[in-house]
Amino acid sequence: MTVFLIIIVIALLGITLWQMSKILNLSKSHSSEDPSIATDKDNKNQGYLMLGFLIVFNIFMFYNFWEYSRFYLPEAASAHGVQFDNLMFLSLAIIMFVQVITQFLLHYFSFIYRGEKGKRAYFYADNDKLEFIWTIIPVIVLAGLIIYGLFTWSDIMNVEEDEDTIVIELYAYQFGWKARYAGEDNTLGKANVRFIEGINTVGVDESDSYAKDDKIVSELHLPVDKKVLFKMRSQDVLHSAYFPFFRAQMNVVPGMITQFGFTPTITSEEMRQTDYMVDKVKTINQIRKENSKELVANGDMALDPYEFEYYLLCNKICGISHYNMQMKIVVESEEDYKEWIAEQESFGETLAKQ
Repeated sequence: MTVFLIIIVIALLGITLWQMSKILNLSKSHSSEDPSIATDKDNKNQGYLMLGFLIVFNIFMFYNFWEYSRFYLPEAASAHGVQFDNLMFLSLAIIMFVQVITQFLLHYFSFIYRGEKGKRAYFYADNDKLEFIWTIIPVIVLAGLIIYGLFTWSDIMNVEEDEDTIVIELYAYQFGWKARYAGEDNTLGKANVRFIEGINTVGVDESDSYAKDDKIVSELHLPVDKKVLFKMRSQDVLHSAYFPFFRAQMNVVPGMITQFGFTPTITSEEMRQTDYMVDKVKTINQIRKENSKELVANGDMALDPYEFEYYLLCNKICGISHYNMQMKIVVESEEDYKEWIAEQESFGETLAKQ
């Protein structure tokens, strides 16, 4: 304890001496030659540096927008995706417009009002007109953006479940996905993680008659231009169903059912034929080809050529294999979809085999 008190006393003494030296330094009269006082030349140089930074910053910013625009996702592959993209680009345009103006004014005023010997700043307490302008304009813009966003959100989230809606359950677990299609009754059977046992990997209630014709698969097929409603469950931890090309994402929460719906508008094959995807696939395959040379030289297998597919991803860090939690999505014609779904085994058939 004594040592601890001595340390505290020494520390306080050091702080006291440091503060006294600052007070003594401030109390000294400074001559015009004091190097710690900025001269007109210093202020002029700083003003020009502010303008230079403004120019370089804007050039760098616009260059990045131009150069890395190729990393934008292609056109949305869902009906609501157009609204989503419009809202995003509108928000981005407003932010960039405000950013360019405010940064220009900040740096320009720093230059024209730089310090000069003999010049004194004019001070006034307030300006009602300016206060009104920079308060009302943001209020109007933000209110309009929020209202537009709310209407867009309402259109996206309010999915009407009717006879034509395809109902699919997405079941998340560490580290994969299962999809459960409602059968001919278009009604998913009851399910609970407590029912998971043996071949019943998603916890379907075997006593529920609606569950007998449900079909559990590991690959998601969707008919183009057909409304789909996803019911989402998690077996273990918080996951997030992420469909980047369809501009959709919804948390999958243990102990509850969340839902999201959309209408696919571009088939997998049509997306592969777009200019964006043709260039992307070509670039990726060129990289794979170069990397394969080294692999083959070391006696390993060459990398397979890449072909575009839609994927369902997990957008929450849910564990050690989170990066590999994905499920292939095939968007196809309604005829191909019906042919595929007819080939899938129902839950009742799976139980009968057991």
